[in-house]
Amino acid sequence: MINYTIYENKDSDQWVTFVHGAGGSSSIWFKQIRDFQKEYNVLLLDLRGHGESKTNLKKAFKQKYTFSALANDILEVLDYLQIQKSHFVGISLGTILIRQLAEMYPERVQSMIMGGAILKMNFRSQILMFVGNVFKYVLPYLVLYRFFAFVIMPNKNHKQSRILFINEAKKLYQKEFIKWFKLTAEINPVLRWFRQVELNIPTLYVMGEEDYMFLPAVRKVVESHYRSSKLCVIQNSGHVVNVEQPILFNTEVLSFIKINH
Repeated sequence: MINYTIYENKDSDQWVTFVHGAGGSSSIWFKQIRDFQKEYNVLLLDLRGHGESKTNLKKAFKQKYTFSALANDILEVLDYLQIQKSHFVGISLGTILIRQLAEMYPERVQSMIMGGAILKMNFRSQILMFVGNVFKYVLPYLVLYRFFAFVIMPNKNHKQSRILFINEAKKLYQKEFIKWFKLTAEINPVLRWFRQVELNIPTLYVMGEEDYMFLPAVRKVVESHYRSSKLCVIQNSGHVVNVEQPILFNTEVLSFIKINH
């Protein structure tokens, strides 16, 4: 089973589960824990090969990674902890896994909060994927990861997010990075499906106004999925909104969860 951390709140029966992105770990939520624990039970996850989910997953490394397999990792923890339903908060690639989980087990997802959501790979991100595929066996993965981090989070005020993600990525293995990178081969059909199909689950997209690679597609999807989805755009923030503007992020997300108890 993947590694998890719990922060209990004896006065609440509601759960909020946090899902980080590729190359990160549950430590990226350090600016959220205190505020959320005041009102809810908090569950932090380390995805396969990330954070503390390494040592006991030697066997899992042999398996091919798919979005549904990674979503089932999350479900396994929920089942083990006997959590019937949870609100989910994700960042970046974590939002894809939350949506995948909701697709497979909608009854387990109370609401979805998608920070720095990825709903479409634009031209620049398609080029990034192409470059990554060409060089993934040649260059050390950290060189590629630094390059990706700069393209996705280019501004001065994104520096903290870049450093955080690069430091977390240093804990990955080259083989692990390649396995996660191979996931990009199935990303386009998965995202196309997500854009087309609206789930009847309350969804809040929290995007930085400077998240130029992913915000335009999210705006379009929220327009067409208006029955279930809301968009909150946070000023002076890039891709990793929960790190760059934690106070605004926490305020928006907590008020959304409160409405969708």
